Amino acid sequence: MRNYIIADNQELTRFALESLLQNDGENVVYRAFDKARLVELLKEHESAVVLLDYTLFDFADEDQLLIIAERFNLSNWILISDDLTPQFIRRVVYSSHQFSVVYKDGPLSEVREALSAVNRHTRYLSQRALETIITQQQQEEETPNILTTTEMEIVKAIALGKTTKEIAAERFSSIHTVTTHRKNIFRKLGINTAHEAVKYALRAGLIDPSEFYI
Repeated sequence: MRNYIIADNQELTRFALESLLQNDGENVVYRAFDKARLVELLKEHESAVVLLDYTLFDFADEDQLLIIAERFNLSNWILISDDLTPQFIRRVVYSSHQFSVVYKDGPLSEVREALSAVNRHTRYLSQRALETIITQQQQEEETPNILTTTEMEIVKAIALGKTTKEIAAERFSSIHTVTTHRKNIFRKLGINTAHEAVKYALRAGLIDPSEFYI
């Protein structure tokens, strides 16, 4: 018998994964809708397999994810997402052998192969994940993209806790335009969350730490 924890807040994905796992009557499937519940379940089932969409969960950054994985070092993780930055994939994969990586828009066979690999106590990296890591390695010494003036202003606004709607109103722009800028910023910086944008803004001196309260 194997315990599985589905940590994905997309209902259709949860249903598909549960159906896939329950085809084997010996599997026990649990659900976690936030980080706190995930930790509770891992305390009860330390060797569980976690199927996680990192981009839809309440992790502030990859550090939190890696800390939890290290704490429950008997667990295995299959990261299933639409989009993960190359920097994130590389760091997670190089930090721990507990992580496998597949994509939601990839073939179902990859999810099956990942599950099979985990049950053999190995990990699985989809072809796309492998290519992403290799490309990142090749580009790591190149000069990173520099944010435009507009993007720097939007990073600062994000770091100060302003919503997309508020930023759009202040800039007399559409929400769609600000959302596009936000996606480009995250891609250039290699980040996934607003919390990581805050850390970048602090490091880059875009906001004054003395006026910023966490």
